[in-house]
Amino acid sequence: MKHTYLLVTAVLVTFSFIALIPAKAPKPMKLVKAWETDTTLRTPESVLYDGKNTLYVANIDGQADALDGSGFISKVSLDGKIENLHWTSGLNAPKGMGIYKKRLYVTDVYRLIAINTETGQAEKTWDAIGKGSFLNDVTVAKDGTVYVSDSRIDKIYRLKDDKWEVFMEGEQLNKPNGLLAVGTDKLMIGSGKIGALRSVDVTTKAITTLADGMAATDGIVPEGKGNYFVSDWNGQIFHVNANGTKEQLLDTRSAKVNSADIEYVAKKKLLVVPTFYKNSLVAYKVE
Repeated sequence: MKHTYLLVTAVLVTFSFIALIPAKAPKPMKLVKAWETDTTLRTPESVLYDGKNTLYVANIDGQADALDGSGFISKVSLDGKIENLHWTSGLNAPKGMGIYKKRLYVTDVYRLIAINTETGQAEKTWDAIGKGSFLNDVTVAKDGTVYVSDSRIDKIYRLKDDKWEVFMEGEQLNKPNGLLAVGTDKLMIGSGKIGALRSVDVTTKAITTLADGMAATDGIVPEGKGNYFVSDWNGQIFHVNANGTKEQLLDTRSAKVNSADIEYVAKKKLLVVPTFYKNSLVAYKVE
């Protein structure tokens, strides 16, 4: 009995000692440059992974709201080689993109265009409703529902079952830019006016702020487990945790290198950043 008592006491003391040892802090996330394309791109605003081996790049090639037909979409490999600079052309300042089955959806200042991914040809267009539109980002939910942000006049459009409509509008959107559909019931919004990452319940349209203080929020991509990478167009990249805490991973503002609408290739842990005026993509390994 005495030995049992001593053993129990020793175990309790050991556990008490372990409890006093502070928990090891998680290793800080960092970005390590993996590659950079050449500079034949022209004002690349967004990049989108096709889920296979290709990155689509939307090139504005001119003023951001010009109806000049000089914009185009490029194809880039996952190791940074420009495979087809002018895969499709004749667009007006293309920006955000989303893909579903054999359609690539891209914004074209005042309209949304559906491009056939096999032919590169436009199949259908949907015009914004009202004057002064500046359609920006695109995201596609798992069921094929397409959402489009209008950064200039505070609107979010929805294309569902071939019905094009204003899904949300009003100053509470605070100049929506980046969009990300999470499942079919949640929409993440980057509100550029207040530098915030916000969540919208698709059913109730209730808005919840997850994190703020990120300046001109642009691209939003999932890192996994409710975490996100968010870009600030001015040249910052943030990692936002599911609990709302954020960490700055990149700051290229002093070098005057922008970070526009980003993409994350999870299987390679590769974060791809369009540099806008620097005419290139830069990819970083997430470590």
